[in-house]
Amino acid sequence: MATFTAACIQLRSSKSLTDNTDQAEQLIRAAAREGATYVQTPEMSNLLVKRREELLERISVPEQDFFLQTACRLALELGLFVHVGSLAVLTESGKAANRGFLIAPDGGILATYDKIHMFDVDLDNGESWRESSTYEAGNQAIVADLPFARLGLAICYDIRFPAIFRSQSRAGAEILTAPAAFTRQTGKAHWHVLQRARAIENGAFVVSAAQGGLHEDGRETFGHSIVVDPWGNVIAELDSDEPGFVLAEIDTTAVEKARARIPAIANEREFVCHVTESLKEEPA
Repeated sequence: MATFTAACIQLRSSKSLTDNTDQAEQLIRAAAREGATYVQTPEMSNLLVKRREELLERISVPEQDFFLQTACRLALELGLFVHVGSLAVLTESGKAANRGFLIAPDGGILATYDKIHMFDVDLDNGESWRESSTYEAGNQAIVADLPFARLGLAICYDIRFPAIFRSQSRAGAEILTAPAAFTRQTGKAHWHVLQRARAIENGAFVVSAAQGGLHEDGRETFGHSIVVDPWGNVIAELDSDEPGFVLAEIDTTAVEKARARIPAIANEREFVCHVTESLKEEPA
């Protein structure tokens, strides 16, 4: 078990890769100066572009992505673990991937994760999203070993699907993550309760950096980057949608204590779901 300082970097990504990268670099450097050793950026850190054709014109393969190159350089220079919550990158299929990158202090990529669940919804305020038309979904939950903790990678909409986080916790994850670009409407309703629920049911920390504010492509995101402890307490939050960062001191002994108090993972059992036949009388 170990202690470390985690930072959530909150962005308001535009369509400009260089502007977004510059803002993230400034905030990562500031967080490092205040003692962060693990820094997480939000979903779609490199750019937010809603229209499919325009997005595909602006992004590149990971090896050529300027944001990723900068993050690797900063990890090496500052001696940090940099968790790029996700980038839009090109794949061989011609679609984009919504891909997270965990970068080690030597500047190398330790792990990647492609978002599994696509945000295909119609909201009652008129917003309509079809991520599956642009992004190729992943199919693997990822857990990475860091010197101070075992960390599970997820992205945004995944937070609504508890099975990912349970599988990671069964594999020993002490830190769960869901860097996001939550819409303002869904964020106001569900952001906090979903983060706390995943923490409570798994006895794990949840660390989620977020996008916030009105973006150049017209979308509005909720912000409120957050860290929740294994008992469900919010221990750090950037209580706005403005760009910035928030720090949290994490002691992973809290995971062991929470799982001992409520051994939900150990007590879990396999079961089947049986649907009974209707009791309604058939018409004569």
